Amino acid sequence: MITESALTDGSRSYSANMHQIFLKRVYDHHAGDTETETDFLVDRLWPRGVSKERLHGVAWAKDVAPSSPLRIWFAHDPERFAEFTKRYRRELDSHPEAQEPLRTALESGPITLLYAAKNPEVNHALVLKSWLEDQTT
Repeated sequence: MITESALTDGSRSYSANMHQIFLKRVYDHHAGDTETETDFLVDRLWPRGVSKERLHGVAWAKDVAPSSPLRIWFAHDPERFAEFTKRYRRELDSHPEAQEPLRTALESGPITLLYAAKNPEVNHALVLKSWLEDQTT
């Protein structure tokens, strides 16, 4: 079962078994200001205007992000989100080795997935979170 809760900093937390997956916009993240010890940037492209120093200690898991053709097709269009979700989950299923660092970290404790998308309701991090939760059940 997945449960959602809002946090005071505006991020959201999702419980997967005993450990949680937190989602947070990368622009709201500050080094040392995290709910978890393990943070992953899950975008294929480095976020515009964010220095590498600002994300010191954050692992860049760009291989778990949607492929460039899928990302370009999706263009964060809410009307395409359902089809994007299906296609992205197929990509995740076809490359399970790319998600291994996230799954391993999740077995040890909660993790935070950082993303740059503006819309917190329509983005690939939500799909990735759901996929990871499905892997742990």
